[in-house]
Formats: sequence, C-alpha cells, structure tokens
Amino acid sequence: MTKRTLNQNAKYVQKLIDTIEPDFSFGIKPLNRFKIIKNNQNDIAQSKALKLFELKKEINSIENCNLKNASKNIILGDGPTNSDIMIIGESPGTDENNSGLSFQGEAGALLNKMLLAININREKIYLSYSINFMVPEDRKPTSAEIKRYSSFLKKHISIIDPKIIILMGSIAMQSITGINQRISDERGKWKEIILNNKTYPIMITFSPSYLIRLPDNKKYSWEDLKKIRQKIKDFNIKI
Repeated sequence: MTKRTLNQNAKYVQKLIDTIEPDFSFGIKPLNRFKIIKNNQNDIAQSKALKLFELKKEINSIENCNLKNASKNIILGDGPTNSDIMIIGESPGTDENNSGLSFQGEAGALLNKMLLAININREKIYLSYSINFMVPEDRKPTSAEIKRYSSFLKKHISIIDPKIIILMGSIAMQSITGINQRISDERGKWKEIILNNKTYPIMITFSPSYLIRLPDNKKYSWEDLKKIRQKIKDFNIKI
C-alpha cells in the first residue's frame, strides 16, 4: 500500500514537471554561477557598445555644425564602459582632434598625474567630453553649442551608467547642471543630477588645461581629488 502511494506521487510530480517544462532535466553537475555572471557582464558590455555606436552615428549625423565641419575626428569616449567612474572634460583640443583619443598631450599627462595622486590608474576610468568636436581657434563654445551637445552627453552618461561623475571645467559644469557661474564658486562640492529617473553624484573641479594655464589653482584641485577618493571608499568602488 505504501509503495503504491509513493509511485503515484512520483508519477504526479513527473507529470507536473513535464507540463511546466517538457525539456526540464536534472543533473548532478554543479551549476557554474560564475559563468552566468560572466555571460551577463558580456551581454551588458555588448549592449553598451551597440548603444555607443548608435550614439556616435547620431552625433555624426548633425547638420550645419561649425564644430563638426572644422574637426578631423569625433571624440566620443575612451576607457572601460563598465567603469564606475566617468570623467567629462570640456572639449577636445588639437592633440585629441589629431589622434581621435581623449585627454592627450600635456593635459592628458597632467590628468594621469592627478589620478595617480589618489591611486587611480587612468586605464580604469571612462573618459569623455561635453562637446565631441574640437572648438576652432581655441574659443569658448557658445551657449547654443553647449546646449546642443548636452543632450548627447546625457544619453552618453545613461549608457555608461557610472556611480560617480567628475566634471572637469566650466563647460562640463554648464552642460550637465545648467550652472553658468564661476567654476571657482561651484567646485569641490558634491552635487546630484537625475537622468532617466536615476541619481548620479557629481564633483565639479578644474580641467587639466586650466591648471596648466593657472598652476596656482592646483592646490584646490588636490582638495577636490581627496574628496573624490573618499567618495570612492564610501561607495566601496574597486578601481
């Protein structure tokens, strides 16, 4: 009597499994969850790469843009797309325009030193600009140009989805926050922006090119860098 009951239960369970998932199978081999995580990370990376490719096409399709017409290269971004830290500069210069890469030349060398001062390797950071083309004659971009490219930049941030954003320079500050005040009054304070219903902490600081022109301000940048390092520790970011 007991055996018959167990057999009936076993048949019922098997029938239920077959109904839910005909191809369901059992195995004694343990599930490799690390492989699943790795596959998920690969899927995210591929999704980001595709979105960045589409964003670059969208920016390149701009018409009647003096910045685009005067530039050799579009500078979208460099670095690992899974980085928790995103640095946004003002606009590419001659070195970047010629190479097609972000933060080159003297400004790039200074940025490297700034990051190493707080034990961060530049290769672990995602780098981009507020404006993706060189501004001719080293002039300041107009408010209309900043506004035009800010929409692309906000899409860019949403794609990378960092935990911390560092805005280097007044153009980067204006592009993301809309603040059009002196950067010396706004730097060194943690602020927040909301994009697509997600909140991002931002730090405004001087750009490397500005510090090359006015090296006396490096002491203020050092204070900002220490605050950035502390935030990295608070967020338990491995970088």
